[in-house]
Amino acid sequence: MAIEVFNRYENKYLFDTTAYHQLYNELLEYMEPDDYNKQHEFYSITNLYYDTPSNTLIRNSLSKPKYKEKLRLRAYGVPNEDSKVYLEIKKKVFGLVNKRRTPLKLHEAYDFVRTGNPPEYKDYMNKQVIEEIKYFLSCYDLKPMVYLSYDRKALFCKNNRDLRITFDTNIRSRRYDLKMEHGTHGELLMEPGQWLMEVKAEKTIPVWLSKMLSEHQMYRTSFSKYGNEYKKMLRNSKVESESVLYA
Repeated sequence: MAIEVFNRYENKYLFDTTAYHQLYNELLEYMEPDDYNKQHEFYSITNLYYDTPSNTLIRNSLSKPKYKEKLRLRAYGVPNEDSKVYLEIKKKVFGLVNKRRTPLKLHEAYDFVRTGNPPEYKDYMNKQVIEEIKYFLSCYDLKPMVYLSYDRKALFCKNNRDLRITFDTNIRSRRYDLKMEHGTHGELLMEPGQWLMEVKAEKTIPVWLSKMLSEHQMYRTSFSKYGNEYKKMLRNSKVESESVLYA
């Protein structure tokens, strides 16, 4: 059974393709590709983020509070109505990420968020997480707001499965056609050839990894896919407004 509750620290790094290849090859001395990447060079992750009509959750997140939360629907690849997906609450408290998720079929997840009424319980669901999501939905008027997808490579540490590193590229987003089953089309969020690396660990990272990152002159950055999409949307809206004003 897939892990449904996570507590970990996540550090993020941005770099280009050349730096990615150099670091990735060195990491293979200590780490190995996860099961998806043992079968394919990349696998795609698709997400649907929910927010209020006034973007309450993402605006609060960007204000850098001590506590923040979000709700998203995640699938591996492009799902259909009966595909297994994950409905997730993701929280961050003083830098510690807590993620709680339950498997659902896509149509069950859509209906749950739309109505606030949980699906009839089945043995593949996490009943406790469903109750938590039900309460979350009662606190906010949520609607699907942003679709995000990207291509991923992931590595696990050979000696410590709690250490995981992911590499995401070709990050795409859209605020229209918000159906996960409609495919991964969208506008690029970063420049072509850019990579986002996330180092995920329950505790501190090992000395060998800290030394490796230092040797490659890689330093932590703050990067939220949904947050950057929102900021990009605001910039585009401002440009469009100015164009109309001075036309």
